[in-house]
Amino acid sequence: MAKLLADITPLKESPAFRRLWLGASVAAVGSQLTLVAVSLEVYRLTQQSLYVGLLGVFALVPLVVAGLYGGSVSDAYDRRKVALIASLVLWASTAGLALQAWLHLGNIWILYVLVAIQSGAQGINGPARSAIIPLLVRKELLPAANALNMLTFGLSMTAGPLLAGVLVASIGFGWTYTIDVISFTFALWGLLGLPAMPPSHDAARPGLRSVVEGFRFLGTRPNVRMTFIIDLIAMIFAQPRALMPAIGAVMIGGGETTVGVLLAATAVGAFLAGLFSGPLGRVRRQGSAVVWSVIGWGGSIAAFGLVVLLAGESGRGGVTSWLIPAALCCALAGIADSVSAVFRTTILQSATPDHLRGRLQGVFVVVVAGGPRIGDLVAGGVTRFLSEGGVLLAGGMVCMVLALLAARIQPGFAAYDAKHPTP
Repeated sequence: MAKLLADITPLKESPAFRRLWLGASVAAVGSQLTLVAVSLEVYRLTQQSLYVGLLGVFALVPLVVAGLYGGSVSDAYDRRKVALIASLVLWASTAGLALQAWLHLGNIWILYVLVAIQSGAQGINGPARSAIIPLLVRKELLPAANALNMLTFGLSMTAGPLLAGVLVASIGFGWTYTIDVISFTFALWGLLGLPAMPPSHDAARPGLRSVVEGFRFLGTRPNVRMTFIIDLIAMIFAQPRALMPAIGAVMIGGGETTVGVLLAATAVGAFLAGLFSGPLGRVRRQGSAVVWSVIGWGGSIAAFGLVVLLAGESGRGGVTSWLIPAALCCALAGIADSVSAVFRTTILQSATPDHLRGRLQGVFVVVVAGGPRIGDLVAGGVTRFLSEGGVLLAGGMVCMVLALLAARIQPGFAAYDAKHPTP
C-alpha cells in the first residue's frame, strides 16, 4: 500500500517545496470558493445566465495575454519576486471582491473588472510557480511533485464548489470571499520562505520578441510540442462540460444537482489519481504514459456518451439510476486526465532549458485555459447534428484515434525516456 500512495519524498527532501505546496494547497480551496461565489453573485444580481457566461470572457482574455507575457517576465526576473508580486495582486483583487460584497455595491461591472485583474495576475503567477518547482526538487522527483499538486487540485475542485454553495447560503458573499482572502495569505507565506531565484545569465528581456523566441523553441522541439498537441486533442474533441446541463435536465435527471455530482466525480478521480500516484515516479516512458492516458480519457468520455444514449430522455421525471455509471465514467476520466497532466508537466519541465521554462509554462497555461473553451464550442455546435450522448461517444472515439495517430506521426514522443529527456 505504501508503494501505491503518493510519494511524499519531495516534501521531505525540500523544505522550500514543502512550504510552497502547503501554502498553495490551502489557497486552492479558497480560490474555488471565490470562483463559484462570483458566478452565484452575478446570477443573483442579473437573474440571467448570459451575464454569468460573460465572466468566462472577462477571465479568458487577460489570462491568455498575461500567460504569454508573464512567461517571458518570469524568465527575465527573479521568479520568486514575480510570483510574489502576482500573488499580491491576486490577494488584493480577492480582497476587492470581499469589500464590494460587504458594502453591498451590487454592480456587475465591478465584479467583471476584479475577475479580469485576478485572471491576469493568475496568468503571470501560474508560469512563475511552475517554473520554480524544478529548482526546488531533483529531476527524478518531478513526477512525484507534480502528482502532489494534482492531489491538491482534485481536493480543491471537489471541496471548493461544494462548500461555496453552502457558505453563500449560510453566511453570505462577504464572508465567503473573506475566507478566500484569509486562505490566500498561506500562498504568500509559501512564497516568502523561498530563496532568491535570479534569472540565468542569458535571459532575454521580457516582451514580444521574448515570447516569439519561446514559440520558436517549441517549433523545433517535437516532444515538448506534443505535450500541447495531445492535450488539445483531448480537450477539443472530448470535452463534456458544455453538455452537462442538458444531460442533467433531460437524460439523467436531477438538473443542477446532477451536474454538480458529475463535475465532482471528475475532481474525485483527479484526487484519487494523486493519492495513489506512488507508481508514477517509477515510469520512464512518460510520453507513452501520456498517450495512453489521453486514450483512457477518450474511452471514458465515449463510455459516458454511451450511458447518456442508453438513458435516453428518462431523466425528465427526475434523477435516474443512470447517474451511478455516468459518475463512474467521469471519475475514470478524471483519473486519466490527472495522470496525463502529471507527465505532460514533467516532460515540459525536464526537457525545457531553464531560461525558457517560464515562457513554455506560459504557453501551457494558455493551452490549459483555452483548449476546454474551444471544446465547449465544438461540443455545443455538434449538437445541431447529434444528440448529447452521440456527441460524447463520437468525440471520445475521435480523441482515441487522433491520440494514436499523433503518437504514430511522432514516434519519439512515445519513446521519451525520463532518464534521458530529449526535447
